[in-house]
Formats: sequence, structure tokens, C-alpha cells
Amino acid sequence: MTTTSASVPTASPGTGTGPAFDPMVTMTTAVHASPGVYALLLGSGVSTGAGIKTGWGIVTDLVRRAATAQDPGSPTAGEDAASDPEAWWAQHGDGDLGYSALLGALAPAPSARQAQLARYFEADDEDREQGLKAPGAAHKAIAQLVARGSVRVIVTTNFDNLTERALTDIGISPQVIHQPGGYGGATPLAHSRATIIKLHGDYLDLDSRNTVDELSAYPDAQQEFLDRVLDEYGLIVCGWSADWDHALVKSIEGTRSRRYPMFWSHYGALGDAARRLTAQHRATLIPGLTADELFPGLVARLDALDSAADAPVTREIAVARLKRALPDPVRRIEVHDLIDQATTEALQRATGDAHSLSGKEGGYADSAYRYRADTGTLLHLLATGVFHDDGTYDDKWIRALQRLLRIRENVPGSYNGPLEALRHYPALLALWTAGISAVLARREHLLGRLLTEPVFRSPFTSRNQVPADALDPGRVLNGELVSTFYRPDDGTWIYPESELLRRDTREPLRSIEPDDATYQRACSRFELLSSLVALDQPNGRPWYGKYVYGSEWGDDDSGPGPGVRTEISPTWPLLSAGAFGKDVDRAAAAYARLTEWRSRYARTW
Repeated sequence: MTTTSASVPTASPGTGTGPAFDPMVTMTTAVHASPGVYALLLGSGVSTGAGIKTGWGIVTDLVRRAATAQDPGSPTAGEDAASDPEAWWAQHGDGDLGYSALLGALAPAPSARQAQLARYFEADDEDREQGLKAPGAAHKAIAQLVARGSVRVIVTTNFDNLTERALTDIGISPQVIHQPGGYGGATPLAHSRATIIKLHGDYLDLDSRNTVDELSAYPDAQQEFLDRVLDEYGLIVCGWSADWDHALVKSIEGTRSRRYPMFWSHYGALGDAARRLTAQHRATLIPGLTADELFPGLVARLDALDSAADAPVTREIAVARLKRALPDPVRRIEVHDLIDQATTEALQRATGDAHSLSGKEGGYADSAYRYRADTGTLLHLLATGVFHDDGTYDDKWIRALQRLLRIRENVPGSYNGPLEALRHYPALLALWTAGISAVLARREHLLGRLLTEPVFRSPFTSRNQVPADALDPGRVLNGELVSTFYRPDDGTWIYPESELLRRDTREPLRSIEPDDATYQRACSRFELLSSLVALDQPNGRPWYGKYVYGSEWGDDDSGPGPGVRTEISPTWPLLSAGAFGKDVDRAAAAYARLTEWRSRYARTW
């Protein structure tokens, strides 16, 4: 049976004086409380559901095939040999039965040996149609456990690479130790995000361990490494019978101290060795679950505990969580939730009673300050997220801006004009913060999308406006009113809207650009590029801002302002994002209109 991580199977309770809780609950709370403390011990039961044979199963099948080829006239030769592979090998082979000897006899060349093994571990067309020999539900859930930091060490007796593939599929490159020589130079476990210890080797290793004699002892370096894992980590055992792996059984028996508990999942009855080990270490038994049920169920329960613990988080915690989640594909829902929650909170506060729209303009300053305070967490998330994202979450940043734009699509019964327009200040702050972060990260393709993709349908004109037009600071902010509460000591600002925005977004952007001069240059470039896009809109106009100052624009062809003209080409990021209809001539025309306006009307000193 296979389940997805959305379902939460329940383990059957133990008999007699068993635990008061479902053992899955006990394991989940232990793992949640101590992330990275528990190692997984995986046996063949984890991969058999994916169509992978055990190591001995492969040896047995190779013997069957060899016997069939040797005696083609006998219809039962293969099955007879497979019923007692060691007896058949003793009669027909040389030395002890194992991977090395058997493959050496069947396929002397390395390429031929790999071809013999490929059928057992690599999917053919039929396997792919059936979804076999690929990471299954258990492997994918194990990868999620690693991604969320719950598990760092995986010990396995399996030869396949399905766990490695599941990790690689989500962008995690594990440290894999599969030969005795690899233990001495291994990265310390505490310094590796994921370590897979393949006790019996990889299927491509000709010295893999599979016979009873080979499984009776480990090389010294491997034994010391394993002892350290068993001593320092708790264990979650799944898919391992303990019937044949005598060296591993002895290692677990020899562990004197169990610093952390042992959890043992088993689908059928326990064998003698497993009963002995679980009794010795007082293991919590989890009966009746396959690996494809156990691990997805554990992930689902851990996620539920995370959600239950997700009381309102501080800004610092939210940013820290975003930084951890951004590079991790498994945590994409967490990224969505962080941005969505912060946007929702900003919207709820912006539409609350704290912002009167019909009051006197004397409340303008208070309202502007509250809008800025109410968007604080969102602005920090946008600054950090846009800067560190590789483009994976661009739609999330755009969605947040789109939601904020809609705040003015419903008109109140009565209102004060400047206060009503100020309702777009959270959206303008979000655009400014995300846009400057995109400039600093050299992600101006995203900037082009931010300026042109979200849509505001004005209730006053019934026309659709893109952010470059609708969030023109001069449309959102009233410069005269801004000057009443934000001014320099010796007078007033020439462009008070620009000055206020640069002040109000400095804090969230400081973590990604601590240098004030670099920040100011990024603001000017953002204003300039936004003005170009705005001028390409119907009835568009340039943004009024500090970017037009001679000190910001530059006085020669190499200055920041003239330099933009040389960038305009078919490969310009703003064009490729869809701005100017992807038309170079339209972009050049917008630049010409901007320079003409600047030279004739702008105050540039």
C-alpha cells in the first residue's frame, strides 16, 4: 500500500502494557523536539515496494539465470538452483558465493558486469510505465525529513540509489559513503546536511556485501564509524529484519548507552534477533506500517506540529524562516504561507478603523505612519526574498503586489481625496522595496514584471492601470501634505514623495545593502526605470523623484541616466519581461520623452 504525505496512517497500538499514546505520536513528538538527533536505519523493506530486489535476491536471480543458461534443456534448472544458490555454486562455481565471484564468472569485463546489474536497479520502459525502480513515497518522504532538518544521517543496508535520487531531486547533494576507504576522509556528520552510509556497498561496487560470511564483520574504519553513529544518535528502524546482517546486529547489541530512544517499525512479525534488540534497548515498536506509510505519515505529523506551533511570528523569525525555506524546494508551501500571511495582515490593518478616509487632512501624517508600520514584516520579507530568490518564487512576489493593489478597487461612501489615494501606500511601499531589491540583485526581469503584470482597475475611470502608472508616487502621495510632516531642518524637499519613500524603505533593505550610497543609487535607477515604463502607458507621465538630479542622472554619456539608453536592446531585461510590448523602438521613445521632460520641466539641482 502506498500513501502520500497528505495522509496520516495510524500505527496499531502495542499489546499488554504498551504505551499510552499511539507509538507514531511518541516518535513524532521526539523527532519534532530534537531535529537532527535521530538517524534512520533502512533495510530492504524500504525499497522492495519500488521494485528493487534485496542483495541476496539479486544473487539468487543471477544463479537462476546462470543455471538456466548452463542447462537449457532442463525446464527446472534455474528454479532448482535458485532454491539453494550456495549448493549450486559449490558444485559449479569457484570460491564463496557473492557478487564478486558470481559476476566475475558471468561477466569478466566491467562494462558487462554493469550491464548484468542494470536490470535490477535501473528502470526500463516497462518499469517506468509502472512507476518502479524510481524513488517511491518512502524515499520522497525521507528526503523531506532531511530537507526540513529532522534527519541528517541515514544508515542503509540497501544497494540501490533511490534515497540519493530522492534527495537530489529536491536539490540536496548528500555525502554518500559506500566503500570501506570512504570512512576515514568523510566530512564530519555534524557538518554535512545529509550523509548516507551504505553499509553493504552500492550495486556498482563489486565488493558489495551479501553472503552470510561477508555480513559477519565490518572493516575496522567502518565499524568505528558505525559505532559512533549508534552511540550519538537515536534510531528509527524501518524495513530491516535483522535476520542476516550479523555484524550490524552485533554493533547494535554492543551499544552500551542509548542517549536517545529507538523506534522500530515492522510490518510482519519480528524475528529472534529483532526481538532481542528491541528488548535490550526498550525500543518503541510501530507495527503494521509499510515504509510507504511510515515516513509520509511522519512528515505529515511533523508538519501538523509546525502549524500548531505557528503562533504569530516576529519579523526576525519570519525573515529567518524565509531564508531557510527559499533554497529548499520541499518548503515551497512555507514560502507561500509566509508571504501570504504577511500580505493578509497588512491588508487587514490597512482596511481597519485605524485609517479614516473622511477625516481632515490633519490625520494624513498619522495614516502614512500607520501604513508603514503595518507593512513592516511584509517589506522585510520582500527585500530578503526578492534578493535571494533565483526566480523560483517570482509569481509569489507579484501576487503579493496584486493583492495590495486591489485595496482601492472599492470606493467608500465618503472620503477625503488625499486620504483615499493614500490607501495605495502599502502597495507602493511593496513595489518600491521589491523593485529596489531586484535592482540590487540584478534581477531587472522581475522588476519589469512587477511594473507591468499586476493590474489595478480604477473605480473612478474603469480603466486598467499597471503599477508603473497606478503606483506613481505622485498619484499615491500628496507632496504638499508630506512636506508638512517630513522635511529637512532648513526647509522643504524638492521631491518629498521620493524622499519619504527612500526613508521608509531603508530599514528593510539595509540587511541586503548596508551601504547608504549604493542604496541611494539603486533607488534612483528604480525611479528612472519605473518612469520609462510609466511613460509607455496611455496618458502616462514620468515619476517625480531625486533620480532627475544632476548628481544622480549624470552629466555625460557614461552617467547612470544616459547609460540606460545604451542598455535598450532586444535582450534588455525589461523588454524580455514584457515591458514596452517587447518593442525596442517603444522603449527608446519613452527614454526620449523622459530626457525631454527632464531638460524642460524637472528641477534637477
